[in-house]
Amino acid sequence: MTTVFGHGNHAMAQMDFYSPEQVHEVRIYFHDQHWAHLLDSLIEAGQGRITGDVLIDGHLYKDAGIRYKGYSSWNPGSAKNPFNIELDYKINNRNHEGFTKLKLSNVIHDPSFVREVLAYHIARKYMPASRAGFANVYVNDTLAGLYTNVESVDKGFIGRHFPSNDNCFFKGSPAQLQYPFGQNANLSYRGSDTSAYLPYYELESDTGWKSIVHLTDILNNDPDQIGTVLNVDQTLWMHAFNYVTLNLDSYIGYAQNYYMYQDDLGLFNPIPWDLNMSFGSFRNSDGSNHYLGLSMDELIVLDPLQHLSFSVSPRPLMSRLFKNDTLRKMYLAHIRTIAEENFVNGEYYRLAAQWQDIADSYVMADSNKFYSYADFLLNLDTTVGGSGGLTAYPGIKSLMEARIAYLASYPGYQGAPVISDVTHDPQLPLRGQECLFNVRAPGAGVLTLFLRQSSREVFTPLEMFDDGLHQDELPGDGIFGVSVTVTGVVLQYYCYAENDSAGSFSPARAAFEFYNLQSRLVPGDVVINEIKAPACDVSEGAVRPLAWLEIFNNTRETVSLKGQWLSDSPDNPFQWPFPDTLMLAHAYLVLQPLEFQTGTEITADISLPAEGGQIRVNSESGTLIDSVIYGLQSPGLSTGRYPNGYGPFVKMQPSKGLRNFIPVYHSAGIRLYPNPAQNLMYIEYDGHPGVGEVNIFDAQGMLIRTLSLTGSGVAGRQTRMIDVSGLSRGVYLLTLNTLTSSHQSKFVLL
Repeated sequence: MTTVFGHGNHAMAQMDFYSPEQVHEVRIYFHDQHWAHLLDSLIEAGQGRITGDVLIDGHLYKDAGIRYKGYSSWNPGSAKNPFNIELDYKINNRNHEGFTKLKLSNVIHDPSFVREVLAYHIARKYMPASRAGFANVYVNDTLAGLYTNVESVDKGFIGRHFPSNDNCFFKGSPAQLQYPFGQNANLSYRGSDTSAYLPYYELESDTGWKSIVHLTDILNNDPDQIGTVLNVDQTLWMHAFNYVTLNLDSYIGYAQNYYMYQDDLGLFNPIPWDLNMSFGSFRNSDGSNHYLGLSMDELIVLDPLQHLSFSVSPRPLMSRLFKNDTLRKMYLAHIRTIAEENFVNGEYYRLAAQWQDIADSYVMADSNKFYSYADFLLNLDTTVGGSGGLTAYPGIKSLMEARIAYLASYPGYQGAPVISDVTHDPQLPLRGQECLFNVRAPGAGVLTLFLRQSSREVFTPLEMFDDGLHQDELPGDGIFGVSVTVTGVVLQYYCYAENDSAGSFSPARAAFEFYNLQSRLVPGDVVINEIKAPACDVSEGAVRPLAWLEIFNNTRETVSLKGQWLSDSPDNPFQWPFPDTLMLAHAYLVLQPLEFQTGTEITADISLPAEGGQIRVNSESGTLIDSVIYGLQSPGLSTGRYPNGYGPFVKMQPSKGLRNFIPVYHSAGIRLYPNPAQNLMYIEYDGHPGVGEVNIFDAQGMLIRTLSLTGSGVAGRQTRMIDVSGLSRGVYLLTLNTLTSSHQSKFVLL
């Protein structure tokens, strides 16, 4: 199966807070009546926050850390200044729907109110970028106005888009902006002394200044090695986005407003930021011929390759890449994709109009907005302002129609080869097997297959041939071929074709999106990880049947379960087919037997008898992928692998959809689980079925709680539940005394 995959597909959970389809309510309550003066003073000093309570859609977060943000968007004494709010300022990891920081922009440079939301929406199709929506903001119950609510580019953002978030991470943000001739955060090489970089970049990670020096050194002094330190394709996407949407308050103009994260491969990935002045709202500089500013007419015909000939200060992140003929054609191909997928088809206008309708009543009620309500209604289509001291802001539609017409006539935009019929054979190769790739691209002079056999590798180029010697049919017929030995769980790839005029990609959003070829699963790739058969569970005295089966993706890749079968009998290996389900790397899939369905999990037509049984996973060819024989189930326990994913099956505390664990501490005759615990904990012990007493001691040996247990009246192994809520986190000693035995064990509270 070949699937088009996108970068960071695992990262999009819990993102409704930034949907532009809803206007959220944010209420800020300051403890100090002089809060506005304090915030003005702090932003002038360049540091510090004051505390306040924040109410987000009815959810209260006390003692958040609050400051103003912005450069040109902040004005002393303004009733509508932008806010930067840390929800976890006093309490670690406190968050709203997974987000610890709020960035609220005051829409000072956008009469349409949709520039920032629209620009981020477009950018996210091609690179990691923030989400953005709307928030109606009140301060001490007084309406401040409608703001744009922008996802912060912080460690949480990085973790949602990359496998790690603790590598070098910095922001191109000069402490003192120098213009028009200042170098700012232009990534020029300033020597080996890291202190020379401090005024121009903000380090968002604990360490990394030497990595910044190395990046700028290679970028400026060894351009042939740029691919070893920079995600070149993502950089081309950022430049293409900035030039299509005329987002000049970026690396283009004053060389600022971007982030860089160094991934686990050692490559720096650019991330755009501060898009509130996109679509021509910022015209003070283009960093090139119009370094003192641009007129509307000059904006429309801004040359996307102008920095090849002149920059007021070095712009190596553009010039070094554009000098390469192939990279230049790739860049122009990205410009064409952005133009066609968002503007030629009119999607930008449909979405902007839709979001304006949602914001309409809030804009009307915003007495602190910087433009009139009439300007708001007009600016999507036509220019507003330009007289009476008001800056002229181009109508988004009138600007972009002219801009796209100009780009369509730009050399390298037209005439690219059309890539079609991207195929491979066999469809589901074995590891170690040769796989033939064929691509139809009439008119292509060169066709390159970029591939990797792990998502944690870089794409490497492999030339394809149209010579009749690579199973590509006839020489010169526009069908290219090449064979590749499949070695991994997946083979990910994309195609690039070019001729003398232009280049093109398949898929068009490569390498942010790519094709994903999965090899046949082998034993150990996907495993049966935990079984909970319907024994009687002890839970606050209630008896309730539970039954579920947990499947675990043991690989570091996203895999499809299509073609795999589940069975509870070796005599019927093809009992229940898995749906065409994608499992993320190291993810869990929970299935429920049909007779125990609750509507919350996928239902499988299998049985999980309490007295024991067998479960098997088979491929469509009959290969046994995994199997387990389990015995009689114990109340309150499951049977699962420990260590998780590959260990033998043992009795354990149920951990449906979570990593399996066994107690950290135990002693002969007693077992505590889960351990570590939080609120509830089970005690399993051998002892008299009658009354028992539990004593809990803290780490200093002080008795802090005594509990009485009543036995079941049946001799044998006893299981009881105790409430440990209210205890502080730490290590404790539990002793259990019955009429016939005494036990003790340590446990941990989180």
